[in-house]
Amino acid sequence: QVLLVEAGGGLVQAGGSLKLSCAASGRTFSTFGMGWFRQTPGKEREFVAAIDWSGAVTYYLDSVKGRFTISRDNAKNTVYLQMTSLKPEDTAVYYCASDRRPWRINRDKLEYDYWGQGTQVTVSS
Repeated sequence: QVLLVEAGGGLVQAGGSLKLSCAASGRTFSTFGMGWFRQTPGKEREFVAAIDWSGAVTYYLDSVKGRFTISRDNAKNTVYLQMTSLKPEDTAVYYCASDRRPWRINRDKLEYDYWGQGTQVTVSS
């Protein structure tokens, strides 16, 4: 059983920063890509960022490029999402997820099999 636990959400003013973390257990963390997704009420969960097993390759949603940075520490079994220059439209519940297959990177939420409980990020204008 894989367990993903997010932390770091909260309320921040527009232009501010937050750093989310996601601690993983129950799987060989260093062999699986990880992703961050977000969801607002009434909308589908959308891809935000992904990182491959090594941390060398990353993908981003166009609207967060240059503002968000995904990273990982395989020694700590943790993936991070550093968010800067936050905008009100970034307000959402943010989820981390683990790819269902090792040794790759993926944007498709259907290719992720384990999810965290979500952490709320609210950006006020």
